[in-house]
Amino acid sequence: MKKVMALLLTMVLTISMLAGCTKQADTTDENQPASTDTTSDTEEAKDDATTSTVEKKEVVIWDYFETDAQKQMMQTLIDGFNASQEEFVLSHVYVPFADYEKQLTLGVASGELPDLVILDGCDMASFISLGLFGDISEGTKDVAWDEYIAGPLSSTMMDGNHYGVPFATNCTALFYNKDLFDAASLAYPNENTTWDEFKTMAATLTKDGIYGFGNAATNTDEGTFQCLQWLYTAGGSYTDITGGIEAYQLMQDMINAGSWTKEVVNWTQSDVNNNFIAGNLAMQQNGPWQIPGIAANAPELNYGVTVLPKFDANSGQATSILGGENMGAVNKEDMSGAIAFIKYYDQTEVMVEAMKLYGSFPPKSEAANDTYWTSDPIQAAFIKQLETSIPRGPSASWPSYSAAIQTGFQEVMTSAKTPEKAAADTQAAVDAVE
Repeated sequence: MKKVMALLLTMVLTISMLAGCTKQADTTDENQPASTDTTSDTEEAKDDATTSTVEKKEVVIWDYFETDAQKQMMQTLIDGFNASQEEFVLSHVYVPFADYEKQLTLGVASGELPDLVILDGCDMASFISLGLFGDISEGTKDVAWDEYIAGPLSSTMMDGNHYGVPFATNCTALFYNKDLFDAASLAYPNENTTWDEFKTMAATLTKDGIYGFGNAATNTDEGTFQCLQWLYTAGGSYTDITGGIEAYQLMQDMINAGSWTKEVVNWTQSDVNNNFIAGNLAMQQNGPWQIPGIAANAPELNYGVTVLPKFDANSGQATSILGGENMGAVNKEDMSGAIAFIKYYDQTEVMVEAMKLYGSFPPKSEAANDTYWTSDPIQAAFIKQLETSIPRGPSASWPSYSAAIQTGFQEVMTSAKTPEKAAADTQAAVDAVE
């Protein structure tokens, strides 16, 4: 992997980097006028203390946040941290999402990097392997890591060591149109709904131009994000494709029956939600970031959210795939500022207020159980789904795994291959990833 990245670096044109390095805060040092009076040593020491320059270490964090709510959240965190102590001054630099990975990769080579980086959780493992992030295990021994939700936490670690902290977390769950269920005299899906029951629900609801179910299955990591859950729920994993072959069978059966719309191979998550809002889908797999859009564009939509259907009556709750961001500490000789801010964010009350502004969920169990989320049945469904959600990977080679996995889903959803053939070929592709 490092050789591949080194080759890529030689192909990228050198660009100026947005850099953040430790420096002193601006201060004023005024010269005192000369005096003919004799003063004591104590008075001179007092004068020296008054006029001495107060030095604070600057801590810089990169993010790609663009919405007003996200910007407000970051500024609130920055102001709170700066007011909480006297040793550091935190500021942030916006880097466009489209340029983010390139800027980080170039920064690894040049050394021009901030102290902290917020990034997509599935990307962290590859950057740990590249040496971007430093091990903060020693400096965070007083952090109660067992209070974090297991899935998000694992995406910030490698070989048992901590390289950062989960920042914001989310997952997908099952949205359903209550009015369509009521019209069909169907009970709403719930945490006990099995694949067989889900399949029957979708078939019953598919009529008059309405499809029973849809999700995002584009041939990108967005598609992997939404489809991989079905593979895990069937007993497979991102490295054990054939172990989840029944997910391929379910998809192909439902698409052939017309109850899982075949259009999903071209749909993004926004496309899926727009069709749900328009009444073209009775159920959709999607995330909590769609809730504000539904409230704004379809305030009368009578819908609910529950966890995704489980494999069978003897299985536990279905898994989902984690989305959201991590915050990593950049590998530097002095990482004290980065660790100080991580510990500040680790405070439950700080995390809760930040995530209220951000519109996502806190990665700590205690914070996620705040009544702000648990008192809302729709938000509470996502909190419950997070209990069994897992990261993509984590692997330094995740992009290669994702491409191979989503190609297999596309092949089975378009009936280009049988479930058996698609699973076997995808397994071979996954096995070939280095």
